[in-house]
Amino acid sequence: MELKVEQIENPDSLNLILGHSHFIKTVEDIHEAMVNTIPGVKFGVAFCEASDKCLVRYSGTDDTLVELARKNALKLSAGHSFIIFMKDSYPINVLNTIQQVPEVARIFCATANPVEVIIAETGQGRGILGVIDGFASKGIETVEDIEDRKRLLRAIGYKM
Repeated sequence: MELKVEQIENPDSLNLILGHSHFIKTVEDIHEAMVNTIPGVKFGVAFCEASDKCLVRYSGTDDTLVELARKNALKLSAGHSFIIFMKDSYPINVLNTIQQVPEVARIFCATANPVEVIIAETGQGRGILGVIDGFASKGIETVEDIEDRKRLLRAIGYKM
């Protein structure tokens, strides 16, 4: 077995969801989940098929995001994984819906941070062992940091 680290290409620091599923209809079901949860959503999704033709399957509502998802999925080429890139929306708005898609087995991360994907490669194929989502902690928040966090959540409408 060989371990590799693949950097997710995300030049605009877009929000993304990286996960694992189990069936070819993942692409269509994730597409439906996205558009039914956020009308007018801009996204691209790509899915690594790990049997039969072993193709990267894809869909979305924004050609640039679809191409970014396709490129990253092919770079990962990790059995039945999927990646969604979103514009002008947040994973928090769709994450529960995506997790309820019958084929979705696991979410590795939902983030706009830089992401490194730890891949194991064998003679059979490749699989995702985990992810590095962002950076290491630099300390403990202060009272001022708590106030800033609460202010931010209220300013963007997630808390009253």
